[in-house]
Amino acid sequence: MDKIENILKNATEENQHKVDWTAAWSGKYPVLKSYQSEVDIPAYSGEIRRLLTKLQEDYGYSDLDAMLVLKDILAHEYMDNRRK
Repeated sequence: MDKIENILKNATEENQHKVDWTAAWSGKYPVLKSYQSEVDIPAYSGEIRRLLTKLQEDYGYSDLDAMLVLKDILAHEYMDNRRK
């Protein structure tokens, strides 16, 4: 875990933009390869944008901070409510 944490700490914005994260994770999670042809992405992206904008307006977060907070809330919601 320390190695992963160090990689994340030292990652630059430029390097992060070079990585196709969907492709990188799709080997482990195949749904990432297929969902784009199955899911009504504009419907979900509109709702996500609404939530991001609300976080920015309510708390003064930047676009990046709002995304990080929303992502963290989503992860906690998933982890706290997944079926075991």
